[in-house]
Amino acid sequence: MQLYCGDCAKELKKIPANFVDLVVTSPPYDTLRTCYNSTFDMDAITSELMRVMKQGGVIVWVVADETINGSESGTSFRQALKFMDAGFNLHDTMIWEKAGFTDTGSLKVRYPNVFEYMFVFSKGKPKTFNPIKDRVNVSAGRKMHGVIRQKDGSVKTMSSNGKTLCDYGQRFNVWQIDSLKSNTERRHPAQFPLQLAKDHIYSWSNTNDTVMDIFMGSGTTGVASVNMGRKFIGIEIDKGYFEMAKCRIETAERPLF
Repeated sequence: MQLYCGDCAKELKKIPANFVDLVVTSPPYDTLRTCYNSTFDMDAITSELMRVMKQGGVIVWVVADETINGSESGTSFRQALKFMDAGFNLHDTMIWEKAGFTDTGSLKVRYPNVFEYMFVFSKGKPKTFNPIKDRVNVSAGRKMHGVIRQKDGSVKTMSSNGKTLCDYGQRFNVWQIDSLKSNTERRHPAQFPLQLAKDHIYSWSNTNDTVMDIFMGSGTTGVASVNMGRKFIGIEIDKGYFEMAKCRIETAERPLF
């Protein structure tokens, strides 16, 4: 475990090249839900992340926009484009759907916001993908039949034609995970659920891989990494949150294997 207290753009320079398998992080969202008074240099961050990520490594960037003067800021998309400019693939645009909503704008003029983006970037083709299969299959037990339409308009018989459908299918890219509601669980204004971190760690890494969070906050990604037998690197600029994260990660439960 390696923990650094400081600006991530600078602290990333301490990490060797081609060293990290997976990043799961969530940057400060404009001026929403954040106690930070500093800004961060996206060009410097994406450049350093391209250097430290292994070929096939994945970055999960959980982010949302603030509504300012009736318009969403678009910061999420600008950050996504910065990653692409640095050479990363935008492997997937996933959605974290919450059970409830936080009113960040007038409900008299817009629908309630119940999601955040989870951009999945990769350095080349992802080297690891462990799909979560927990979607209840309403057609379980039936035989699969059908065709898949090709780009040229022709059709091709499905490779799974004739196979029996399982009880559970692969999860879609919209994940329904409750946000933290209890004040006893919440240690940071922008803390995401432990399950969200675990599900991404399971999906994009394997045991003993190195996971990193460059906006560590209260240490949720670090706790999930320790729980799942991964090595962890954490960076946090705020000294108070750094000490909180350090304590949580050092006392996190490790796997029995």
